[in-house]
Amino acid sequence: MTPRRNTAISEVRIPRPALEAVDRMRESGEIHVWWWPLGTRTDPADYAVLDEVERGRAQRFHAEADAAAFTATRAGARRAVAALLGIEPHQVGFGRRTCPGCGDREHGPPAVSDPPVPLAVSLSRTAGAGAFAIRAGDWVGVDVEARRPVEPAGLADMVLTATESAHVLGLPEGPARDAAFHRAWTRKEAVVKAVGLGLLGMALNTLDVHPAQDGPVQVVHRYRGEETRWQVTDLDIGERWAASVARPAADPAGPVHLHAPA
Repeated sequence: MTPRRNTAISEVRIPRPALEAVDRMRESGEIHVWWWPLGTRTDPADYAVLDEVERGRAQRFHAEADAAAFTATRAGARRAVAALLGIEPHQVGFGRRTCPGCGDREHGPPAVSDPPVPLAVSLSRTAGAGAFAIRAGDWVGVDVEARRPVEPAGLADMVLTATESAHVLGLPEGPARDAAFHRAWTRKEAVVKAVGLGLLGMALNTLDVHPAQDGPVQVVHRYRGEETRWQVTDLDIGERWAASVARPAADPAGPVHLHAPA
């Protein structure tokens, strides 16, 4: 689980700017989201930011483009946390929280493990773009997807509820339909990531995210007879991609700060 703050210890182990940043984020309820384009070749500057475990993972990719995407996303996340907390990228460590479904720590949602501050994080990448979200607290989810044409008999049936499908496929074929579909898809993925269960908790085609409505929207997730509610906000990162971020609806709905690439 996310380490709890112990003042007697944290004043020694955690830099004061980091503590102040977390307190500010908790009070405001803000979310920070960074996104960046992904190239096809690994940037040595990105690779240098990774820790030994991440470098090992990068080296195991067979395709250079996949290694480059992984490296850029992890390096971007590390730099984002460092900038937010006022520390250096090499001082940032990532781990995992306990899985809320089975209690296993090996595949729970990602977390900042060093410094040990109560920050929820989420990572996503797609063709050409990566994204990273962070907030004070326990849960957050971000998703980014490259837009592509919607095939009514294929992907839409796997992703959309009957109500969503009627709305999306009722739109004229082309950009409007594609945009509505990807709005729904990224909202769903952001929620299941925030819940921490992925598709184990609730299939995408049973999760209604109201694509006919402009965001933010409230979404109900059901798992083992229990309901949780999430606020989902759409992110504008250009015409090539769709993106959304989700957080618990009961928490303070502070601003979403979107950090575009420099």
